[in-house]
Amino acid sequence: MTYVSEGRIASGCSVGAFIDRSGRAISGDVVVELMASMRDRATDLGAGYAGYGIYPDLKDFYALHIMYDSPTAQVRTEEMLRSRFAIKRDEVMPTRQVDSIHAAPLLRRYFVRPSHLALAESRLDEEDEFVRRTVMQINAGLEGAFVFSSGKNMGVFKGVGYPEEIAEFFRIGEYDAYCWIAHGRFPTNTPGWWGGAHPFSVLNWSIVHNGEISSYGINRRYLEMMGYRCTLMTDTEVMAYLVDLLVRRHGLPAYLACKVLAPPFWDEIDRMDEPDRQVYESLRIVYGSASVNGPFSIVCGYGRGMFGLNDRIKLRPMIAAEKGDMVYIASEESAIRAIEANPQRVWNPRGGEPVIAQLYEDVAV
Repeated sequence: MTYVSEGRIASGCSVGAFIDRSGRAISGDVVVELMASMRDRATDLGAGYAGYGIYPDLKDFYALHIMYDSPTAQVRTEEMLRSRFAIKRDEVMPTRQVDSIHAAPLLRRYFVRPSHLALAESRLDEEDEFVRRTVMQINAGLEGAFVFSSGKNMGVFKGVGYPEEIAEFFRIGEYDAYCWIAHGRFPTNTPGWWGGAHPFSVLNWSIVHNGEISSYGINRRYLEMMGYRCTLMTDTEVMAYLVDLLVRRHGLPAYLACKVLAPPFWDEIDRMDEPDRQVYESLRIVYGSASVNGPFSIVCGYGRGMFGLNDRIKLRPMIAAEKGDMVYIASEESAIRAIEANPQRVWNPRGGEPVIAQLYEDVAV
């Protein structure tokens, strides 16, 4: 993948997200407007979007968005895909020429399901785990190929450019989603490149992040012991994998997963009543290597919702708002008001306290 400018700024980044809890689909133009209002937080080094509910006619298939450096990488990857999946559809990702975007990789998407034979030979009971392992095998083992989205009825669109430019390039306004998350990037310790732009995604989880993860080393080693491969040259990658591990594989509810990522301080736990104290003591002991240190605000999208989370002492900004069925999260209140001028409620979430917004229980997606 192609590298660009060496510029670095130690703070910045914009995160933005919203969900209609009734499941109503909202045009991608709205999330583009949200991000455009925070242009001063971004650079031309990376931006991206994730939309949920964008492939309703193919919602039972995993949508693999893949970028390639060369036709050779494409051929080798497609050989692997055909050996493991039944491919419903295979196509070039729709894009539009944008003068400011250069050196874009080859971009294709595949709508697939694991073949019965490959799944049986893998001895895995769960299709999600089969897909995750395949995605990581491609990203770690097939040079010049990178799977940057692999969920059902959702997709990630990202690259090197400002948020508005990436939106125009990927034609984001032509998609409708009940939940959107988005990012504008100020790279700090990692390069601006197509695969390194946010969101970072595995299966239906996608993460956008403002800040820096100083615990990356221990988080990465912990994930590698659990079978994950970190190959993207960025600290944020571990966030997506930690959420997948905690929620999908270990069965924690989203709220407790957030309390693993940003746990209460020990003196707070000591003051808790039973049984809360036992719960949080156990989480800190069992998942100590999964706690995340450093300044961060993140938004995580998933199949039925999203959550926002700050580090425990709130070193990066994050504002939340709601009106009717809508819940909004952004780096700035002004960004929320750019698309909803009169929210019913606006609040500044405390450090370590997640904002969780999900589809209503009777909404089918």
